[in-house]
Amino acid sequence: MKETKFIVRVAMSVALLIAVQMALTAINGVELVTVILLSISFCYGVRTGLTVATAFSLLRCLYFGVYVNIIVLYLIYYNLFALFFGWLGKRFSGDITWTRQAFIVAAAVVFTILFTLLDNTITVLMFGFRGNAAKVYFLQSLTAVVPQTICTVVSVSLLFIPLTKVIRRINF
Repeated sequence: MKETKFIVRVAMSVALLIAVQMALTAINGVELVTVILLSISFCYGVRTGLTVATAFSLLRCLYFGVYVNIIVLYLIYYNLFALFFGWLGKRFSGDITWTRQAFIVAAAVVFTILFTLLDNTITVLMFGFRGNAAKVYFLQSLTAVVPQTICTVVSVSLLFIPLTKVIRRINF
């Protein structure tokens, strides 16, 4: 029964992440995957977080297009993300204080920026961009990282505590 509950938890979490990403695709810079995966990893731990992150990364790429650099980026980024916030959830067990929430928001912002830096590194290396091409790719990424960072601050600040309360109450 325990493994069945784990499989259902992962499947429901991945379905939620895919649905939210699909629903918000048209709005540049707005995404809720960060706060949802953060909350799931935080509440359910590293094992669930890593499994959800991997399944989401692969299924997301099947839906939006199979690009090797994006698959590598998502597998590295979201697994590091889930690992960190799953560990943090164990470390911060109990009530979330304002200082802990501020730390979580700051960590989510760092991860959002890390996503863009990883993308800039992985894509540039895999496609062999050099000189000006690499610089243009990096500068173009700033148009995405700024609104995503703002979205992360707002969404994690406003939704993290309510989402963790709901996830803990449901406990699927």
